[in-house]
Amino acid sequence: MGADHARIVSEDLPGATLQVVCDASPARARKIAEECGAADVSGDPIGTIKRADVDVVLIASPDETHAPLSLAAIEAGKPALCEKPLSQSSKECLDVINAEVSRGRQFVQLGFMRRFDPSYRDMKATLDDGLLGNASMMHNFHRNVEAPANFTGQMAITNSAPHEFDVARFVLGADYKAISVFQPAGVDASKTGAPVFMVLETDKGQLVNIEINNNAAYGYDVRGELIGEKGSIFLNAPVHTRHNAQLMAYERYAPDWRPRFAEAYRLQNKAFLTFVRTGVFPAIASDAWDGYCAALVAEAGVEALQTGERVSIAMTNKPSLYNR
Repeated sequence: MGADHARIVSEDLPGATLQVVCDASPARARKIAEECGAADVSGDPIGTIKRADVDVVLIASPDETHAPLSLAAIEAGKPALCEKPLSQSSKECLDVINAEVSRGRQFVQLGFMRRFDPSYRDMKATLDDGLLGNASMMHNFHRNVEAPANFTGQMAITNSAPHEFDVARFVLGADYKAISVFQPAGVDASKTGAPVFMVLETDKGQLVNIEINNNAAYGYDVRGELIGEKGSIFLNAPVHTRHNAQLMAYERYAPDWRPRFAEAYRLQNKAFLTFVRTGVFPAIASDAWDGYCAALVAEAGVEALQTGERVSIAMTNKPSLYNR
């Protein structure tokens, strides 16, 4: 994903210069720098953040480094676009929040890019315009071709589902108060990519269900439906062609998330650049508070998976800095 961000900066963001590509692999850094016209490469993330010729930071490193690197960017006084999750620890998210609050401004825009996806935005606009009446349920499923070797059912909650946790909050304008997690009978919970099914209750009385299946085999597939009093609205994935061959008509699935959400990433990064230029945080973008909310829900989801119990979700008081 870091390479894709580098290409977006170099090709789709007029006025932005890709200055340094920083990666643990020098060869990979050089390859991306050459492809995207970066001025320099580095293997030192903290040093890169502190460089005088770097104005802003884009963090697309392993999950466990997101919060520490975000804190380093805040300390350096530089805005950062950080891939999700901000952290898998709600406490670490609060550390980032406290760092921003102490400086009296926001620095971190979080990469929950589905908020910028045209299909989700249309879904939210339809609800906000009153065309559906009051929302009662939102159905979501998130399927991948094949899970990495170390991907467990628990990681489906902490790594995959946060996108759904966040975008459902965004669409519904609600927070969660409880979560229950289920797995099909006979499924080995420790198996790589074991599927999970979650039911969340919002503070507005709505139900949100989320299926995560990281071994769906057939392709990358994200769908959703919002149910209201007056009707419903489905997400449509952008499909450019339909094939006719061998007595069949069919559409191809992408092998991963990047084609499906390419436009969302581009619009997200464009909004980030506007934030950097103006100092005004994008109205629909995710921030550190949203990262905390997603992490807290994921922690409750892991507990619900382990115990088989419905787990309540209680958030700390929201700092006024994040009231938008």
